Amino acid sequence: MEYVTLNNGIKMPKLGYGVYQTPPEDTKRCVLDAIEIGYRSIDTAQAYYNEEGVGAALSECGLPREEFFLTTKVWITNAGYEQAKASIKESMEKLHTDYLDLLLIHQPFGDYYGTYHAMEDLYKEGKLRAIGVSNFGPDRYLDIQHFSEIKPAVNQIETHVFQQQKVAKEYLQKYGCQIESWGPFAEGRKDMFTNPVLTKIGAKYGKTAAQTALRFLLQSDVVVIPKSVHKERMQQNFDVFDFTLSTEDMAAIEALDEGESLFFSHYNPKTVEWFMSIL
Repeated sequence: MEYVTLNNGIKMPKLGYGVYQTPPEDTKRCVLDAIEIGYRSIDTAQAYYNEEGVGAALSECGLPREEFFLTTKVWITNAGYEQAKASIKESMEKLHTDYLDLLLIHQPFGDYYGTYHAMEDLYKEGKLRAIGVSNFGPDRYLDIQHFSEIKPAVNQIETHVFQQQKVAKEYLQKYGCQIESWGPFAEGRKDMFTNPVLTKIGAKYGKTAAQTALRFLLQSDVVVIPKSVHKERMQQNFDVFDFTLSTEDMAAIEALDEGESLFFSHYNPKTVEWFMSIL
C-alpha cells in the first residue's frame, strides 16, 4: 500500500474501501471481504446508515484497531456544536471504536462552523486523529481553513476522469489539504467502464478501464475510495499498484476532463433548496 502524509503528520492509505450506498444488511460482509483482500482504510458516513455494519466487521475481523484508517462524516441534520458532538459519540459507538482516524463535515450547509469547532475540541482530546471537510468547493474551503484553528487535513469531493477538480486541487495543494475522491468511477456515467481512451490505455498494461481510471487518480495525488459489493471487483480495484501510466497516457486521460459535476452543483439554488428541505 502507498500512503500520503496529511498536514498534521498522520499517514493515510492512498486507496481505501468506501461503503456509500452499500445496504446496511450487506455492509459487514462487504467490509470483511475488503479486509481479507487487504484494504485497511474504510470510509463510511452517518448518512449512509451502515456504520454499525462497518463496526461489526472491524470487531469480527480479528485484526487490531490500529491497523485500520477509519473515516466517517457528520451529516447536516447533526450540524452545530452540541448536536455534532453527540452524533460523533454515537458514530464511534456504532463503529465500536473510541477514536476516529478521520472525521469530515459531509456537506457545506447548516451550522458547519459549530460542527467544526466540536471536531477541533475532540481532536485536541485525542478522539480524532485528523479532521476535514467534504463537498467544500474552493470558496467554502478557503473560508473555513482561514478561520479554523486546526486546518482541514482532507477535502473529499467528486473527482474522476471527467471532473478532475483542477481548480480545487490548486488551492488544496497551496494550503496543504489532501484531495480525496468520491465517485472515482463517476458511478459508471458517460460509459466510463467502456470509455475508448481508458480501455485502449488499460489494454497496454493488462488492466481494465476502471483500474486505469483509479491509477490516473493515484498518480495525480488523489486519494481514492472505490466501492463495490462484489469481491472480485474489490480485488481488481486493489490491484492498481503494479503498473505506472506513462506521461503520454496521463496527458490523454487529462484531456477527458470536462470540469463540471456529473451529479449536482453545490452552487445551484435548487441543490441548496433540497439540502435545506431536509434540515
